[in-house]
Amino acid sequence: MPYLPTAALIVIGLALLVVLLVRTAKVLRAFRRTASMVTAHTQDRAGLVRARSAALRVAFAQRHRKPENQ
Repeated sequence: MPYLPTAALIVIGLALLVVLLVRTAKVLRAFRRTASMVTAHTQDRAGLVRARSAALRVAFAQRHRKPENQ
């Protein structure tokens, strides 16, 4: 019977390991979801900034263009 405490400790250790792995997987899934949302939001905002800067370039080009008939 001296192997019984060792076997019990191994079973308890494996159970704790499984619990920790499940909790870690949940946290990583939530982190991945949050990171994906932040990335999408940042890309959307960057696209808007690019569109605004392009519109400004066009507006400045039209403003500084000399009239063709003068």
